[in-house]
Amino acid sequence: MSIRYSQDFKDSLVKLHQEGRSLKSLAEEFGPSKDSIAIWVKQATPVKINGQSKTLKDVRQLEKRLEILEEENEI
Repeated sequence: MSIRYSQDFKDSLVKLHQEGRSLKSLAEEFGPSKDSIAIWVKQATPVKINGQSKTLKDVRQLEKRLEILEEENEI
């Protein structure tokens, strides 16, 4: 069974990692695997796209919106 964590929880662990906590210590204290936390950190890490800073989450949301708009345009 997969455990679902709230976005606030994920964000708090990402922040703790960015402040210097190791993935191992966060996993041991809070429960999610190191791999899960690493994915959350990667998703929250901004990348530069056309001079703008976007996170992986932002890019995925934009891709979903683009897909919806393209489908609406075909109608």
